[in-house]
Amino acid sequence: MKNITIAALIAMAMAGGARAEEFTVGAELPLTGTLARVGSGMQEGVMVAAEVFNKTNGKHKIKIVTIDDESAPAKAVAAVEKLASQGAVAITGGYGSNNISPASDAANKLGLVYITSGGVDDSLVNSGRKNFFRINNTAGYEKAVQGLLADMGVKSVSIVFSTKEATSDLANSVQKVLATKGVKAVTHSFDPAITDFKPIINKIKLQDKSEAILMVGYENDYVGILRAARVLKPPVKAMIGVWSLATPKMASEFPDLMPNVYGTALLPFPAHFDTADGKAFAEAYKALYKKEPDYLGQFGYVQSMLLFEAIARAADKGTVKKGGVAEELRKTDRDTLIGRVQFGANGDNPNFVHRMGQHQGKNIVIVWPKETATGSMVYPGLPW
Repeated sequence: MKNITIAALIAMAMAGGARAEEFTVGAELPLTGTLARVGSGMQEGVMVAAEVFNKTNGKHKIKIVTIDDESAPAKAVAAVEKLASQGAVAITGGYGSNNISPASDAANKLGLVYITSGGVDDSLVNSGRKNFFRINNTAGYEKAVQGLLADMGVKSVSIVFSTKEATSDLANSVQKVLATKGVKAVTHSFDPAITDFKPIINKIKLQDKSEAILMVGYENDYVGILRAARVLKPPVKAMIGVWSLATPKMASEFPDLMPNVYGTALLPFPAHFDTADGKAFAEAYKALYKKEPDYLGQFGYVQSMLLFEAIARAADKGTVKKGGVAEELRKTDRDTLIGRVQFGANGDNPNFVHRMGQHQGKNIVIVWPKETATGSMVYPGLPW
């Protein structure tokens, strides 16, 4: 009996002293270039996920290696290839469908899972990528924009959109749905390289005379459109955008342009969390970055935590290098900070529905849908 006890104590000591198995995960993100603000926001969420996972999993550890893709497709591919050469077992990150498409192709060829919240172009999930996963999609953004416009009761909208594939798809889809509801929707496309939006805004002012302007683009596009609108002052009642607009970073960097502007936002600012997962996220975020979290960090956190959990399950089965990470991700079905997440056979999350926020003073208030609203919309409401 004594020998068994000693053996058991030795086994326990060895187990207690054993180091947790560590896995390298690559983060390919735009930390410089035109998408730097959104890339850095996602990066914060990725690092918070690693912090929380490493403190709570116990059996496995995650090491994040980050490479800046400089907001460029070729650099995104090179980043994925370099991360693979450095031992990454999967990739998290990416922003902009035109960057994610070639980067995820590179990951697919290397047999690596690529998970993101930064690409909503439907070709990403309709092109046979076996290792591609995303937690959000165009449909979720469409529902949010359409819901907000319906609550406003507008009868005419001018849609200003970038000719990039994801933005074009969203703009065209919203226009078609609005038409079925009797809302006049006039579209104005622009080349991503454009910097002067005054001709488009002037056309909206003199010809469209719409009640609202919907901007479907990226950060620099919003800034250019809002600056032109502030000068020309078209007689609209609302300025509405989609991703990367209702964020504290935009409010702090462009305080004159953001008042009353709408954009997609899962979180109000300052944020409030009720769940244990949410509180762990918020506490770790504030500890690491000494500020309130925003929805870009929330997205980065959710996609990465789901990935880390899949890696851990695959590690327990000894299948990390045998396609097990993708297999475990396909089994995912749980509530997260962005709602329920599951992955279909194509890697898409069918449950995603975004929310709409509005810049009000120094805060971002969730104004749609009503059941999760944290305040009332200011409508009519403009930045000028």
